Amino acid sequence: MNMLARRMVNKVSRPCDVFINHRGIDTKRTVASLLYDHLARLNLHPFLDNKTMKPGDKLFEKINGAIGSCKIGVAVFSPRYCESYFCLHELALIMESKKKVIPIFCDVKPSKLQIVDNGSCTPTELQRFSRALEEAKYTVGLTFDSYKGNWSDVVTSAADIVIESLIELEEEQQMALRNAQISA
Repeated sequence: MNMLARRMVNKVSRPCDVFINHRGIDTKRTVASLLYDHLARLNLHPFLDNKTMKPGDKLFEKINGAIGSCKIGVAVFSPRYCESYFCLHELALIMESKKKVIPIFCDVKPSKLQIVDNGSCTPTELQRFSRALEEAKYTVGLTFDSYKGNWSDVVTSAADIVIESLIELEEEQQMALRNAQISA
């Protein structure tokens, strides 16, 4: 197998470290892409739909798999975030999997985030989405005002928090492994 093919296999088979949940129309060309690029430059493996998925990928299969395998979620909340079924579906999966979530409230206050019932969701989905959103709203995160703030600062802060969180997770896993070996 040549080197390019080997790199492609490694890239495809490696689970993502960080899943970036966002409303594309609001934040894909700003904070979501900037954060993805920053994390990738740090040799992490972030997941961002338009940068990670390829033609032919099945949307729910690829996204659900990435959420299942990721270590941390970053939820970029924006004014129109709650209008997106996909955003809410991803957030619910992340929250239900008990992964650490780092919220970034971009141009929106947590108290302003509310589920919009436009008739496209079942009552069960609305309940799931509401629970996930409430949990995220009460999770300490970053706030960012794009009219006053510096994109570089919020991206660097978010990346630093992601790295610290990944280090903590790694330490917890090593500790659990040591404890399991001791008790065996």
